[in-house]
Amino acid sequence: MAAIGFKKHNHAACARKAIEFAEAHCRANKLQLTPTRRRVLELLLEEHRPLGAYDILQRLTEEGRGAQPSIAYRALDFLIAQGFAHKVERLNAFIACTQPRETHTPAFMICRGCNCVAEAASLPARSPLGKAAREAGFRIEQTVIEAEGLCPNCIAAGGAAA
Repeated sequence: MAAIGFKKHNHAACARKAIEFAEAHCRANKLQLTPTRRRVLELLLEEHRPLGAYDILQRLTEEGRGAQPSIAYRALDFLIAQGFAHKVERLNAFIACTQPRETHTPAFMICRGCNCVAEAASLPARSPLGKAAREAGFRIEQTVIEAEGLCPNCIAAGGAAA
């Protein structure tokens, strides 16, 4: 069993379901999940760890899929727009969405020890931020929620206290 975020899971089944969902979503919405877009999603699903755009580009280049940064960025833009992936701003990296079937605002917990990232759904509209926005007459359109700390594995391994 591989870890997804901080928990063990059946990785092969998880990745297969994510690809199947992406294919079905694209068919239903008359979108093209091109071979490059699909491969980038597969790369993001391989370890459930964030990857930088240049890491992705290097892998695509090694596989003979092109050497231009725009190839990786266009695929990532598509995957993000469709909710199949997210950008982790703190790491300037990308990660496959663990909840692609649900409309949600992700909150990321980033381990400063091993760079493992866990995704959780958040509800900014129901948070103190949402309350403050309503009181100010402000409509939140996008939030980035990222927390940095230590994952259970790094804590168990004697990671530095926060």
